[in-house]
Amino acid sequence: MVQDSKTQVLLYNTLSHKKEEFTPLNSKEVSLYTCGPTVYNYAHIGNLRSYIFEDFLRRMLEYSGYKVKHVMNITDVGHLTSDADSGEDKMLKGAKREKKTVWEIAEFYTEAFMQDMSALNLLAPSIVCKATDHIKEQISMIESLEKKGFTYTAGGNVYFDTSKLSDYGKLAGLDLKAEDKSQARVAVDENKKNSHDFVLWFTKSKFDDQAMKWKSPWGEEGYPGWHIECSAMASKYLGDQFDIHCGGIDHISVHHTNEIAQSEAALSVNKWVQFWMHGEFLVVGKDQKMSKSKDNFLTLAVIFDKGYSALDYRYFCLGAHYRKALTFSFEALESAKVARLKLQEKIWALHELAAGITLDKLGFENLSESAKGYYTKFNEQIFSDLNMPRALAVVWDLLKDNDLSDNEKYLLVINFDSVLGLRLDSVKPAPDVPEEVVALAEKRSVARASKDWEVGDKLREEVKKMGYKIQDNPDGSFELIKN
Repeated sequence: MVQDSKTQVLLYNTLSHKKEEFTPLNSKEVSLYTCGPTVYNYAHIGNLRSYIFEDFLRRMLEYSGYKVKHVMNITDVGHLTSDADSGEDKMLKGAKREKKTVWEIAEFYTEAFMQDMSALNLLAPSIVCKATDHIKEQISMIESLEKKGFTYTAGGNVYFDTSKLSDYGKLAGLDLKAEDKSQARVAVDENKKNSHDFVLWFTKSKFDDQAMKWKSPWGEEGYPGWHIECSAMASKYLGDQFDIHCGGIDHISVHHTNEIAQSEAALSVNKWVQFWMHGEFLVVGKDQKMSKSKDNFLTLAVIFDKGYSALDYRYFCLGAHYRKALTFSFEALESAKVARLKLQEKIWALHELAAGITLDKLGFENLSESAKGYYTKFNEQIFSDLNMPRALAVVWDLLKDNDLSDNEKYLLVINFDSVLGLRLDSVKPAPDVPEEVVALAEKRSVARASKDWEVGDKLREEVKKMGYKIQDNPDGSFELIKN
């Protein structure tokens, strides 16, 4: 509910290295592409911070009045653990670890990721597209690049020739004349003409037991390089040019740089994406990013086991701007949990006063001047490059302000929660329900949202044994009633 149809939204564009006013190519709909998970293991909470930032972005855009077409990929095809065409095959690594096929690994961890999304209250993308379902589109884009002279074949593999682009590396500001450390490691591939060149299609796998292979115009069976999938699927669902592409900052120098190169070359456009937005790392210890390769990662399951909910972690992520590193500790998560529960309790206490009234029904013009002021302040923060920490501070300030009626406080915070995504309008559990019972019921809600009925039934029985009955509501919420 934004009163001014000309509300100015400022977003930091990695491509220009500055904040710019956001105006979509289509005035009625924003086109958004977000890099999804590689489904060979559970997503760690560092990965999930990026998806939470992207959810804040989408919610803000919809809050401001735009319809958003959100496309997210699932990388379920084997590619290497390094962005630079080196290392192990991630899917194969997962299959060997668990003694399953790569297809079983992909299906299991895709479902696990969807459960994490539901638990974190992330809005479902308009389109979720799997790389393995779009091999034809990837081959087609490579063929287009080949016809336009941007490729060469060496050692059986098809490479993109970065020397054919005068502005290659513009996103990351790469100096192609000076080998930086991140690119020096690529030199081990003797087939490359230039160190920054990258594989579009492998026919000569680096692994004898490569499982995922498809027929292609390049002779033997093979499989795509990593970067091509996002370009092919984004252009299929969002067109030759679109508004926003998101991901983590680790994607800037290689993955997103290569996406831009191959997309603009294949589609013959000068600006494939209007805005590039990147989230900073979640760090642990001495500024060390959370990483599966470093074996220092935590999953939501670990968070649950220690007595925290996914919404506690979501609230924790509100504590830093998406372009700032966020340091994780369980002490900090505990503080976030305490604050979130305090906020939830305040909203439950105000709930009965509103009696089903919404801010839209009440009408903005009927708010007091103080309430209008807080509404304006919240909007200013979220529209200024998603300043979520300050937006959250506005929420706490208004709850403490005695000049606002309790009704106004409730209506404003519930309105703001459409961006915060903390489920503040959820039904209050019955009094004195033990936290462990509530936690089990929340896990069951996640299982039900993911259509994992077997797990959901088991959790319901566990709750029943602890003396409580779960009553499901039509809106997806639940109530706990003592047996």
